[in-house]
Order: sequence, then structure tokens, then C-alpha cells
Amino acid sequence: MATTEHPPPSRLRAWMLEGLSDMGKGTAQAEPPAESEPVHKGQRWYRVMCLTGVDYFSTLGYQPGIAALAAGLLSPIATIVLVIVTLAGALPVYRRVAEESPHGEGSIAMLERLLSFWKGKLFVLALLGFAATDFLITITLSAADAATHMVENPHLTSVLHGKEMLITLVLVALLGAVFLKGFLEAIGVAVALVVAYLGLNAVVVVVGMWHVITAGHVVTDWTSALTAEHGNVFAMIGVSLLVFPKLALGLSGFETGVAVMPHVQGDPGDTEENPQGRIRDTKKLLTAAALIMSVFLIVTSFITTVLIPEKEFKSGGEANGRALAYLAHEYLGNAFGTVYDVSTIAILWFAGASAMAGLLNLMPRYLPRYGMAPHWARAVRPMVIVFTLIAFLVTWIFDADVDAQGGAYATGVLVLMSSAAIAVTIAARRARQKGWTIGFAAVSAVLLYVTVANVVERPDGVKIGACFIAGIILVSLLSRLARAFELRVTSVTLDPMAERFIRDMSSRKIRFIANEPDQRDKAEYRDKIEQIRADNDIPGEDFVFVEVTVTDPSEFEAGLRVSGEVLHNRYRVLTLESSSIPNALAALLLHARDTTGCTPHIYFEWTEGSPFANFLRFFLFGQGEVAPVTREVLREAEPDRARRPRVHTG
Repeated sequence: MATTEHPPPSRLRAWMLEGLSDMGKGTAQAEPPAESEPVHKGQRWYRVMCLTGVDYFSTLGYQPGIAALAAGLLSPIATIVLVIVTLAGALPVYRRVAEESPHGEGSIAMLERLLSFWKGKLFVLALLGFAATDFLITITLSAADAATHMVENPHLTSVLHGKEMLITLVLVALLGAVFLKGFLEAIGVAVALVVAYLGLNAVVVVVGMWHVITAGHVVTDWTSALTAEHGNVFAMIGVSLLVFPKLALGLSGFETGVAVMPHVQGDPGDTEENPQGRIRDTKKLLTAAALIMSVFLIVTSFITTVLIPEKEFKSGGEANGRALAYLAHEYLGNAFGTVYDVSTIAILWFAGASAMAGLLNLMPRYLPRYGMAPHWARAVRPMVIVFTLIAFLVTWIFDADVDAQGGAYATGVLVLMSSAAIAVTIAARRARQKGWTIGFAAVSAVLLYVTVANVVERPDGVKIGACFIAGIILVSLLSRLARAFELRVTSVTLDPMAERFIRDMSSRKIRFIANEPDQRDKAEYRDKIEQIRADNDIPGEDFVFVEVTVTDPSEFEAGLRVSGEVLHNRYRVLTLESSSIPNALAALLLHARDTTGCTPHIYFEWTEGSPFANFLRFFLFGQGEVAPVTREVLREAEPDRARRPRVHTG
């Protein structure tokens, strides 16, 4: 609700806050459109797949090496286990998430609906902390691995050796610059990178398989060594299950796939309330990405295991963190290998784009709505700068080390995937879909096992996630405290009876009495009027009572609906529901002033008790010392004292 005119912003400020959400040129709105209003055009699903694919597909740059280090000769079998979990577990879960939450909020929104009050807000903030861990570490880890590929290139090693930190920071800064320019440009870059990268990987895979076929002994050597080391198939599968948590980075693309869902075009008849085309095409996006990645994971883990000496995978080896690049140089020459390196560096650098898009889609949906971030947090460009600076800090803390960031990355990914599996299990149970409930529960159990195993082995991931959670909660509470006296009501709607009351009083003087409803009998209203008349020395009974019922005090912004009724054939009463009594009363007073041109008056009793305790009651529960807080909200909303509604307390 705007109450005063502000001077026009500077050109820099206008550019920074342009649209308050220019991702997709209008995908996010302060108020959702009506059901009949068509959604934005967006992009075709395969183009958006490339945006999430720069994160998902880019893991080919380091996943085969991670699998070889974790599982050794069992790498192909362990990767098959990963693919089974992907196709039979993660994919069905996120297809259901896309159906249940088609506006990009993902599993966090699904779980938020199950919890209310402050416990729900704190739970969401914790999940946002892990989401921030996942997405921000995606940005820094991918940039660090791109720097590693750059430094390890034979033509650049002598020049760039030891400059990994500087290169990583430059890559993160360039990524931020792309998003400051605009989101549509990011999608165009992603399409070009994914097509080139997958094409080059296909060449490496074909050449690698040709060498495996023509040098048949490598397969027999591998199978003989595998049998000698593990004995039988059941032992191999058991060990593969044990090492599976270390391969969990191969599941990294699903959360971002849902996060960028609002940018999928869908059908012409889609609406924000019923985007069936968007849901269908997002399912295509998730399925296509999972199938493409599964094929590449299995084949690349096989050829790298049988063609690359084991010592080269270890720290300091030429294949450490760049197994496919090693094969590209080894079998196709340094010229092709350099082209492959350039493609890998580019997609690893830009892998942060899907993570940045996820952050920009996720955080502004929650924190400003909770009152836990400034208004500018809804705008894209300021948030890009904030996330880029945090990425700089994370890069510096981890010294741009890929291995050091792996635990935090895997923890963020697995916590979000586990929460998604639990959310869809609950959704299926509520829909009385017994088969899906059992299936999703089994997937939840697997993902929870993997998450716990990863945390036990690499607790640094939880520590980093806890730091993000603590930071988000601290900043959120401080922001909410700083915004405590803002006018939080986004709109005021009066029913015909309420409009009649205010219109009738405007011909004389608009006087409201704030009343905390109790028995709502005739004596309550008669005694209240007598007390207000005595305290303020005013005659007559020309008053309208205002009663506010607090709903969920943890909510920050909402519209206000006002209903009027006549009780006991004598007393006019306006009833309101809001998360905060003072904000609801202030909004009603300003609305009455703006619609009638008259200055309204409202009368209160003083509240007994400690002022500090009453402020905490207001901050946490929307009640407390109502009179002075209402006056403060009005003062913040209307600086002009002559136009400010009058508050009387006796």
C-alpha cells in the first residue's frame, strides 16, 4: 500500500531494481495473475534443459575420476548403481515435485504447506540453508574445476600453474556479469555450451570404445583383476552400495531442474493456476536430462576405468579431476584435447548459471515474503551481486580446492533430494496412492541412508551447511526486526457492510474503537463505549468497533479482508483477520482515509505489563502493546503528520 510519493530513483538504482524480477522477463510477480491470465512465453523445454544441464552434464568433467578414486575397479558397477537410483528413484520423485509445485519452489514449498507458525518458517530457512550450500558450492566448485582443467592443459601449465585461486575468482565474477546483463542471455549461452560439450564427449566416448574393442585385453585384464579383488558378483554389488554415497554428485541436476521450471514455455492455454503444459514439458526436461546423463555416466566410467592407469586418478596424477580430458589428449592429440579442454572449462564455468538461476528463483520467493530480507531482495541484480560476493568468500575459504568442496556439495544435494522424496511420499499418502507411497518411501529410505553415510564420512558438508543456515537465520531475524514497523498489508478489501459503515461515518467523523473480542455480548460493547467516552472525554456513541483475529503471526505480508456486521441490533463491528493486529489496524485507517478523504480516529486502552515483553509478543505473535505500535506503523507509512490518522489511548 503506497501512502506517499517518493522522488524518482537514480538511473543506477532503477537499473539495479528493474522489474524486481527480470528473470525470464516477467516470470515472477508480486501478485499471482488471475486464473484466466496466460503465463509468460518462456523458453522451450529443451532450451531450459540446457540451463540445468550445464550443472548436470558438466559433472562428466570430474565424476568419472571421483568414481575411480572411490570405487577403483568397481567404478562402472558403482556407476550403474548410481544410474539405477537416478532413474528409479530421483527421476520419479522430481517428476512428482514438478507436478505438485509447478512454480519452481520445489520440495521446500511442499514441506512448507505441512507446517505453520514459526516452526514452519524455521524449517524452511534450514532447507534454504542447504539449498544455498548446494547452489553456491555448485558455483564455486565448478569454477574451481574449470580452473584446474585450464591449468592442467599442456599448453598452459607453465603459464598458469599456481594461479588457480585467481582464475576461479575471475570465472565467478564473469558468471555474475552474465546475470547482471540478463537472464535470457544466460539461456542462449547454456544451449551453445551443452550442445558443444555433449558432442565432444560423444567423440571421446566413441574413440574410447573403439580402443577398448580393438585392444580386447584391457577388458579381460579388468574383469580378471575385479574377480581377484572382490570374488563374486554379490560382493561387488555390496561394495558398490557402500561406496555409493561418494558418487552422489552424479545426482546433482534435479533440484536445479525444478528450480528453473518457471522458465519452461508450456502450452498457450497455460495459466499460473493450472500450467499443465509447463508441468508436462518439465517432466520431459527431467527425463531427457536423466537418460542422457545416465548413458554418458555408464560409458565414461567404463572407458576411463579400463583405459587409464590407476595411479593417474590419484592426487597429482594427470587424470585427477579430468579423466575424460586425459583420454581426449591421449587418443585424439593435443589439438583436439585443447578444444575439449576449452569446452569443459566453459561448461564447468557456466555450470554455476543453473545454480545462480536456482538461487534467484528460490530465495526471493521466501525471504522477502517472510519479512526476512529487504524489499530489494526481490530484484535480480542486487541478489546476483550478493551471491557473487558470497561465492568469492567460499572460494577463498576453500582455497579453490575441488576435493575440499565435494563434501559440502554432496551434503547440500542429498539433503534437498531427501526432503523432496519425503515430501512426495507425504503427497502420495494424502492422495491415497498406496503404490506410489510405498515406492517413494523406499526411495526416501535410500536417500536418507546415503545422506547419513555422506555426513558421517565427510562431516565438513554439514558444518558448511550449518554455517549457511545460521547466517540465513541470523540475517533473516535481524531483517525482520528492522522491518517490524513496516506496513505489511498488501491490499485492503471491504465487504458491502464494512463500506457502508465507513461511508456513513465519513459524513461526520470517522471513529473506531479497537476491541479485543471476548464474549461479544451486549455488556462487552456497552462497557467498552462507556470506558472510551470517559477516558477521552467525548460524547455520543457514534463509533465502529474493530476486532482483529490473529491467524499465523509468522507470516509477514498478506492482503486484508474486512467484514462488517451489526451485533445486538445496535453495535457496528468490523472484523479482520491478520498476522499482526497493529498492521491490520493501521492499514484499515489508511484505507479509510484514502477512500473518504477524512482523517480517521482510533481509540485504545493501554496494555498492562512490561513494554519489552509486549514488544516481543508483537514481534513473535502479532499482539502485545497494540496502541503505540499501531501509531509507529502509521508514522513509518505516512510521514506527513497532517495526513496521518489519529491514535488515542486512555
